[in-house]
Amino acid sequence: MSQAFLVDGVRTPIGRYGGGLAAVRPDDLAAISLRALADRHPSLDWDAVDDVILGCANQAGEDNRDVARMALLLAGFSERISGTTVNRLCGSGADAVSMAARSIRCGEADLVVAGGVESMSRAPFVMGKAETAFSRKAEIFDTTIGWRFVNPELQARFGIDSMGETAENVATDFAVARADQDAFALRSQERVAQAQDSGRLAREIVPVEVPQRRAEPVVIDRDEHPRKTTAETLARLKPAFRSGGTVTAGNSSGINDGAAALLIASERAVARYGLQPLARVLGAATAGVPPRIMGMGPVPATRKLLDRLDISLSEVDVVELNEAFAAQALAVLRELGLPDDADHVNPNGGGIALGHPLGMTGARLSLTAAVELAEKGARYALATMCIGVGQGIAVLLERA
Repeated sequence: MSQAFLVDGVRTPIGRYGGGLAAVRPDDLAAISLRALADRHPSLDWDAVDDVILGCANQAGEDNRDVARMALLLAGFSERISGTTVNRLCGSGADAVSMAARSIRCGEADLVVAGGVESMSRAPFVMGKAETAFSRKAEIFDTTIGWRFVNPELQARFGIDSMGETAENVATDFAVARADQDAFALRSQERVAQAQDSGRLAREIVPVEVPQRRAEPVVIDRDEHPRKTTAETLARLKPAFRSGGTVTAGNSSGINDGAAALLIASERAVARYGLQPLARVLGAATAGVPPRIMGMGPVPATRKLLDRLDISLSEVDVVELNEAFAAQALAVLRELGLPDDADHVNPNGGGIALGHPLGMTGARLSLTAAVELAEKGARYALATMCIGVGQGIAVLLERA
């Protein structure tokens, strides 16, 4: 079987909800990352790309009709290149990377672009059709995040806790104190601030020009979601999802916009085009958990993957764990036997500070992990995250 290499990748800045990227359609946002990736490798025969795979969790608005195919056309890629959009909710971008690597290892492709996109600012309201003639009943759902058009049987059997409520369930079931959650959130903000100041995050980012009606375009070249805060400020925030709870806006990830594109190549393509890969994609795994504690998904997914590859967690040098909520991130770390403040876990901060554009995040984690391996000259990196409705996904990289 061929090895699959993560050659390079770019991402847009992560925009705040209603922020600088809110005026950019998701298909345009994805196209920006695809075009930037192509521009970084002008000697590559981009007509030879076998497929473009993008994760996207919404697909209810401007990201409908296979946003991967639309974005590659908007980016100027050949009409002959195919594109598919995958939806594993929060894990969509990681699933895209996994699918790209799998197709290469199986010998079905040599060059695949994988990534993800989400514009949560532009997520539409949706309304179902009437169930009876002349019905005067209409239900409207906000598709930004969470449940809609719920199956009553599913609700009865598994519940339909919101993402925040699942974090409260994890905090309760795994005894994660509010003070620990706030301390974790503060570390995330501080690490992101350091990574921004050092230029580390800028290595991943392609600026986005946002046209203005009567002025020059505004250039967004920096993640918008991070905030300067203190332990005292975080401690004053009220619970956001449950009376008497511990999960707040300050120790949760954001609602955000962003896109990422990664080039995955076979050994043959690496040799043919003289590419210098960042990492090998060794494998990926998914696993299920009870939906009410969906945040624990990274635990079985990580164990499954490492067992399959016969690698221990102690051998992993970098861990990129999506911070959907501090409560679940801490519970995952503790279940895996890692310290709350482990230096090698999210060394440049995570979703609490950076934000979490659902379909993009898994691709961002994979890119960040690969770049971090190269920066540190380390060997293994793990990218893992929880997924709504009770799943987890994990991807393991080895420095090339």
